[in-house]
Amino acid sequence: MGVRFPSKTVRIVVPFAAGGVSDVLARTLGQRLSEMWKQPVVIENKPGADGNLGADQVTRAQPDGYTVLLVDTSTITISPMLMARMTYDPLKDLLPVSLLTFSPYGLVVNPSVPAKTFKELVAYGQAHPGQLNFSAGTMGHKLAAAQLKAASGVAWVTVPYRGGAAALNAVVAGEADVTVVGLMSALSQMQGGRVRAVAVTGAARSSAAPEAPTLAEAGVPNLTMGSWQGVFAPRGTPSAVVQKLNASFVGALNDPAIKAKLAAQGTDVIGDTPESFRVFLANDVKRWKAVATEAGIQPE
Repeated sequence: MGVRFPSKTVRIVVPFAAGGVSDVLARTLGQRLSEMWKQPVVIENKPGADGNLGADQVTRAQPDGYTVLLVDTSTITISPMLMARMTYDPLKDLLPVSLLTFSPYGLVVNPSVPAKTFKELVAYGQAHPGQLNFSAGTMGHKLAAAQLKAASGVAWVTVPYRGGAAALNAVVAGEADVTVVGLMSALSQMQGGRVRAVAVTGAARSSAAPEAPTLAEAGVPNLTMGSWQGVFAPRGTPSAVVQKLNASFVGALNDPAIKAKLAAQGTDVIGDTPESFRVFLANDVKRWKAVATEAGIQPE
């Protein structure tokens, strides 16, 4: 099986709506994987419950490698500490295949918001407490909103949405005023003038949006944030199949054309081993627990 895998269609489940970072990445890699495997690769969007609806379905899939999950930070390492009821354990019921990418956030506002910089956004928010709506598409976005609120004192109201694409669309439509979203999915809206970036949340300016200052430049030092994207298989998937999936996903990521495309979208390519990814996940859980504790966020 390990040698012949795959010999039929592979499903990549993205537990968010189309248009978000995980979805864009899955479609980019899916096309290359199909060419490599000479088998169809189907992307299935199953949004709901901060990605946990789709992730739970993958845990129940046949553990043969033909159904995998491509997901981001919030579902795997944040949801378990912020959701009071989980139907599965992400770190026990899913096998890490590879950490794929890291995407710093763009902090974007609707053009009607009278702020062209983060400092102006903070000043406006402080002068109009409770009048700015922050659309949060994932638990990670919710924690980012809390971190930014604590660091700057801006008093916005966090409003939940079903995924990063929905949160971004809310800002485009004027339903919400501000959000953080992976640069990969925000760039076209930024370039079209439908949202304005007041900062990026990486350690350095992004070559994809060089005009947007970092949070440190905007007056918020020692705070970087973003989302990673990774791929998982159901528990019980044979080791040989996990290794084949790993080699294939890492190979697709490092295809020069794909690597250049992702870099142009403000995304850092990683691609590591299942073992390295497992260690990364354990450290990420510790990090987000500390953030949630400091922000006083309780499970819901």
